[in-house]
Amino acid sequence: MALQVLLVDDDPELRDILRVFFKQHDVEVSVLHDGEGLERRLKLERPSIVVMDVMMPQVDGFTALKRLRASGDTIPVVMLTARGDEVERILGLELGADDFLSKPFSPRELLSRIKAIMRRNNVVPSATPEQREPYRFGQFSLDFITRTLTLDGKPLPLTSGEYALLKIFVTHPMQLLARTRLVHLLHGPDSTSPERGLDVSVWRLRKLLEPDNSSPRYIQTIRGTGYMFVPDRHRESSAL
Repeated sequence: MALQVLLVDDDPELRDILRVFFKQHDVEVSVLHDGEGLERRLKLERPSIVVMDVMMPQVDGFTALKRLRASGDTIPVVMLTARGDEVERILGLELGADDFLSKPFSPRELLSRIKAIMRRNNVVPSATPEQREPYRFGQFSLDFITRTLTLDGKPLPLTSGEYALLKIFVTHPMQLLARTRLVHLLHGPDSTSPERGLDVSVWRLRKLLEPDNSSPRYIQTIRGTGYMFVPDRHRESSAL
């Protein structure tokens, strides 16, 4: 199945450049000029991923993303910004973006990041029995085939980025995962994604898993180093 990109940006020059580039690399692309009609468009057309600018007239990218995630839609989204400051990147991740790219950027880098996100979504783990079968911890079950998380059998909203991070944790139980290593596992060894953005992703994942975010049961913080996933059978009496 061909990779399909929905490009949401009000810059006609950038749209033309990316349309030509994507076509040269056998990627189907359609465009939307602002975030106003994103949800309506996605009901008519289901691309592989959305690439969306932050600064747009009428409805900006952050507002469109917030509405999209509030509706329960977990389609992968890459945000584009002309500012490039860390605060804006963190805000985008908090709202549910899968990745963030600052303008000006190389179309080749954008395509590389898109492919990395799609690999995270589409690779079905099969190396071990634990990865072939759903992974259960507490009242949760993570299905590697459908990439879904359920609580007592009821599905929970899980973005592709949240799924990718949770998969890393459950396949590395009781292992100290440094922030740098987690960033590399999520985005590749050449990633420039800030470690602060990783902390935001962990915070979002904890909101789904932890009854008390201030005293996490499953994703525990190793101060000054990183995180450790502690399944029920290994859970210690006190937080690390």
